[in-house]
Amino acid sequence: MKKLFLLFAVATMSLSIYSCRETTEEKTEDAVEEMGNDIEDSAEEAGQEVENAAENAGNEMEEEVEGTDDMNADDDM
Repeated sequence: MKKLFLLFAVATMSLSIYSCRETTEEKTEDAVEEMGNDIEDSAEEAGQEVENAAENAGNEMEEEVEGTDDMNADDDM
């Protein structure tokens, strides 16, 4: 009976260790990959905002040159 109990205890311990076998290295790789994805997404968003700002500035310059800029009332006079 002791052998059966001991065998059951060893089997249970082996299963618990096996089920928690994801190593720190794998967890770190997953975290680094997720951070890379976040950085990539943020860089794309920032690039889009820069493009939009440049386009808006270009439009404002065209309006200012053409005299159609209605931001300042005294430019139209």
